Amino acid sequence: MPPLGRRLVAEALGTFGLVFIGAAVVVVNGGFPNSGIGLLGIALAHAVVLSVMVSATMTISGGHLNPAVTIGLLAARRINIGSAAAYIVAQLVAACIAAYLVQLLLPSDAVRTSMVGVPVIASSVSLGQAIGLELVLTFFLVSAVFGTAVSADAPRVAGFGIGLVLLFDILVGGPLTGAAMNPARAFGPALVSGQWVGHLVYWIGPLAGGLVAALLWEYVLLPRGPHRRRTSDLKA
Repeated sequence: MPPLGRRLVAEALGTFGLVFIGAAVVVVNGGFPNSGIGLLGIALAHAVVLSVMVSATMTISGGHLNPAVTIGLLAARRINIGSAAAYIVAQLVAACIAAYLVQLLLPSDAVRTSMVGVPVIASSVSLGQAIGLELVLTFFLVSAVFGTAVSADAPRVAGFGIGLVLLFDILVGGPLTGAAMNPARAFGPALVSGQWVGHLVYWIGPLAGGLVAALLWEYVLLPRGPHRRRTSDLKA
């Protein structure tokens, strides 16, 4: 198992990549309507960057890149509480750095229009509905983590089985809640832009969804006995 310092750098790097690309594609789409990116392009950008970053960091830190994933793995006793807390701090700091660089490097008018890529709750969606949507969307994401990375019978698809969840989740939830599914993805842009409207949705929903998925997989769906996977890249 790599030392904690290496794992934290990997978590920070992976989260930085996800938040920078995720926020930047929203800013470019909002600031340049003729870019042709659209909802599908935003979903693809998020899906591909998460797939690549999880694949790149999986053997070092487990490729969490998301406090909801870390909390889920903590609930399943696959990471200890000290490492989990350090992972979440690294994820949040990296998200803030990524959002700051989006603000610094992209055209100011586009950044201002899109609020540094902060996820937005549609006016037709209540806070309760938003929390429920984020819960369900994150449930799918954390289920993919357990089904493709944690399970002893997991198919060898690297991070792509996890990242691709963002494609269909964002196509459904993007226009409604922004489909963050990740407190760090919401926190970095919110801090840099100063836009905190409905921000608790992106903590309550994803953390609850991650916990439900983790407990279901850990205690119901995963194989029992000696073939149960307890690898060093997941149990820190």
